[in-house]
Amino acid sequence: MKNTIAYISLTIMTVLFSYSMLHGQELFGISEQGIQEETIQAIYQFDYIPDFTYDQVAERIKEMETEMPFELNDRIFSFINYFVVRNRDYARMVMEREAIYFPLFEKVLAEHNMPDDIKYLAIIESGLNPRAKSRVGAMGLWQFMPATGRMYNLQANLDIDDRMDPELSTDAAAKYLKSLYNMFGNWELALAAYNCGPGNVRKAIRRSGGKKTFWGVYDYLPRETRSYVPQFQAMMYILRNTHEHNLYLEEPTYAMNYEKIKFNQELDLEQLAAVAGICVEDLEQLNPSIKNRLIPSSHKHISLKVPVAKAALLAENFQSFKEDVALTNERIVALRTAKIEESGSSNSASPGTLVSYKVRSGDVLGSIAQRHGTTVTNIKNWNNLSSNTIRIGQSLQIYSNNSNASVSNVEKAIATNDSGSKVYTVQPGDSLWLISKKLSGISIDQIKKLNNLNSNQIKPGQKLIIG
Repeated sequence: MKNTIAYISLTIMTVLFSYSMLHGQELFGISEQGIQEETIQAIYQFDYIPDFTYDQVAERIKEMETEMPFELNDRIFSFINYFVVRNRDYARMVMEREAIYFPLFEKVLAEHNMPDDIKYLAIIESGLNPRAKSRVGAMGLWQFMPATGRMYNLQANLDIDDRMDPELSTDAAAKYLKSLYNMFGNWELALAAYNCGPGNVRKAIRRSGGKKTFWGVYDYLPRETRSYVPQFQAMMYILRNTHEHNLYLEEPTYAMNYEKIKFNQELDLEQLAAVAGICVEDLEQLNPSIKNRLIPSSHKHISLKVPVAKAALLAENFQSFKEDVALTNERIVALRTAKIEESGSSNSASPGTLVSYKVRSGDVLGSIAQRHGTTVTNIKNWNNLSSNTIRIGQSLQIYSNNSNASVSNVEKAIATNDSGSKVYTVQPGDSLWLISKKLSGISIDQIKKLNNLNSNQIKPGQKLIIG
């Protein structure tokens, strides 16, 4: 009985004390809700790193549902520890990109009847960056070298690199990995071969005395490959157990919704962005294989991904937009030059004046470059030349820094009519957007108003009043 009375008294005192504390805190502007928020923040600290043991991780791995099972060892555990303790920023970066690319990976792997967990390999290859480039020239989410890429029809030139196309490269990676699995009959060895080549894996098998498991040949593989598979397995575990290691995103990420449109022509992405009101950076994000904001004739068959919000507008105005966004030689050179300057690889201080130069007998790229105050590299980039070979009669587009090389094509096209108005003669390949860029200070709407135009359609030789 005494114990009961003492318990009741203690409970009443606790309640009264709690109330007085709350009441006092409200006097200082702290509400009950504020206390709860502070408590929540104290518990869910973004940078808090929970303790974990080897045995805990081993138990979680045993419970994982996967077609690519593995057992924990010290090598794998060291990589888990690295990514969830020392390099948490990298783990969170991967989590941000996961929502963008994993649905595509899962779809392609299912189509090829392959284990879903192979999707984690792209993290080790590229950090889920479709524009990733290695020091030896491998490119894209799946880091294809040029020769291996060509084996799976991933073509590359100055303007487009299929290795950076998420859909094409993922399909190619699935085919290549499946062929490696058929070769070795073991997924871990297939992944190792993806990293160092099947020849090195065969050599490791021979040197190990015929063992045919990754850990059986581990000591005979190249050093990089010894880390490659354990990192892959570490990521398989981490992304399944982010909550166990307090790995959360401050804000969720979402893939940009898009639709595909096929123009079947050379395409100027900057003009498309201007006429359709699309952010050109969004087009670049959706189409990472396009390097210079243009689609050349070699790839005019490809489907362009556009934000879904603009798809209806493009469909309704498809024919008129096709003319507006058509690529001209002048724009090809301008766009390639802009990319060269952006990367800092141009030796020219200024792009100069665009001229069309016809190759004559005795010409070589070195002498042409010297004559126009530019470099051989620039001329090759502007004209998508893979070698220094040129032929007589060939037309080269050059941004010349020699003031005597040519009179500006724009100046040639401008004259004054009988009424005293300035007029511009439309050149082949011109569009209203391109003319407005050539003639700074006048917009597309102003040109249309001055010339009573009801559409954006113009033709070579047409005279347009510009002021």
